Amino acid sequence: MRFETKAVHAGRQVDPVTGAVTTPIHLSTTYERAEDGSYTDGFMYSRGDNPNRRSLEACLTELENGYDCVTYASGMAAIASLIEALPPEKSQRIVMADDMYFGVRTLLAETDIGRRYDIVTVDMTDLDAVRETVENADTGLIWMETPSNPQIKITDIEAVVEIAAEAGAYTVIDNTAATPMLQNPLALGVDFSLHSVTKYIGGHSDLLLGAVVAKDDTQMLNNLRNWQHAKGAVPSSFDCWLALRGVQSLSARMRVHCANAKEIAEFLKQHDKVEAVHYPGLPGHPAHDIAKRQMSDFGGLLSFQVKGGEKEALKVANTVEILTQATSLGGTHSYIEHRASVEKELTRAPENLLRVSVGIENVDDLKEDLDQALASI
Repeated sequence: MRFETKAVHAGRQVDPVTGAVTTPIHLSTTYERAEDGSYTDGFMYSRGDNPNRRSLEACLTELENGYDCVTYASGMAAIASLIEALPPEKSQRIVMADDMYFGVRTLLAETDIGRRYDIVTVDMTDLDAVRETVENADTGLIWMETPSNPQIKITDIEAVVEIAAEAGAYTVIDNTAATPMLQNPLALGVDFSLHSVTKYIGGHSDLLLGAVVAKDDTQMLNNLRNWQHAKGAVPSSFDCWLALRGVQSLSARMRVHCANAKEIAEFLKQHDKVEAVHYPGLPGHPAHDIAKRQMSDFGGLLSFQVKGGEKEALKVANTVEILTQATSLGGTHSYIEHRASVEKELTRAPENLLRVSVGIENVDDLKEDLDQALASI
């Protein structure tokens, strides 16, 4: 099956009891034992497994062409579990991108994970710097994020995988912004593909869920599955059901997200109130050719820098009328946010940068809205 067909059919079947085409929601927390003490279909207690979770994990595994998938109550739960699943016999040194999702930066700064692991950051767009950082000391895990958030940097996935293989390190990629439709990191050699399903896969800003898809059966995957059950950070049946519903339209939505984002990026690039636009679909993006090689399209996330500083950027964010000034990305609505004021002292974002998650509204309405907001400065 091709991607669009998998998104609709993978992990699902017609309900054998009622004939329902839509997967039922299974809210039961416990399941009846058979006379011999066994469990029908292997379900015992919903923390361990649940029909909706099993369906979603099967679907995401198929979409990523992976070996298995483990889902969690949020993207951050998935991120924390991935770090902690690094086997103790591997080096506990983790090399991460310098431009990363702010939740990861917060996790490292405010929890014991940042103290228990040797975290090193590097500009992943500089392969010489990546190689030097990895070769400088024994490394257990290399963590990529491409396109990155919020500066929309592009990492050469295959090149970093090669560096990791030479070092004997696992590789992880945060594939949230690209989605499995636009980018297939496991096919490029990455060991684990991470998603905040809350974003594009769910697609409607109405669920909280994270997922990790593994390329192979490894000790780290076994740890992830054990952590999911033992630590209990499992997604609800309803959120799994919502995610399965949302993923069916992922291919259709992503086409509009990508088309709208490209047109808005081109519009902003020509605007006299804009200093710079960060979008890999623009030929002028420093890694446009790399993105073109490893992505089928360029995504719905972009950022731009307003001429001036923080004051001018905030004025634009406060003046839009159709775009919503809100955190998160990947929904049907367009969101705009001044990341530096959100991230405060931990930020790496320029003070005049605004991140835009381009939705599926009429693109002319969005351009007119941005134009009137830029005209206010």
